[in-house]
Formats: sequence, structure tokens, C-alpha cells
Amino acid sequence: MMCKTNNPRKMDNCMVNLIKHINKYMPCKTLGCCCGHGKYPMTVVVQGKTGLRFELLSNKLIPRKRRFYKKDKEGYYYIPEIL
Repeated sequence: MMCKTNNPRKMDNCMVNLIKHINKYMPCKTLGCCCGHGKYPMTVVVQGKTGLRFELLSNKLIPRKRRFYKKDKEGYYYIPEIL
């Protein structure tokens, strides 16, 4: 199942309802998300009205405009700033 995001790529199924609610009730654009797959923290990257990009659950700023996630040796995605 896909959810309307700023960049409609594949989304973890377990994140769909959360992202739908974020998009409906928060004044920000969702740029990316990952459930963490039991290895990393759940993350949701958003862009606020001011244009700043940050990870919503930790409230940490993300300096990149794209490619927020890095892939580890096992193929899992994570955001370095959150670890």
C-alpha cells in the first residue's frame, strides 16, 4: 500500500497509517520514513514550513536535501544523525 508523500516511493507497510495521519494533521511535508526493521529506531523525515528538514520523532535536524538514509552492510537503512 502506498501513501501520498512528497516522493512516492515504496513505503514500509507498517508506516502507512502513521504517515497518513502526519500528512493530514501536521503542517509539514513527509520526505521519507522507515520503521527501523527492529534494528534501528523508527524515523520520519519531514520538511517544515521554514524549509528545514528534520527527523520528526527525535526532532534532530537533517542537513541533507535528499538521501537521508544510509544503508548498512546487511542492507538496512538508517539515518546517521539519529544513532
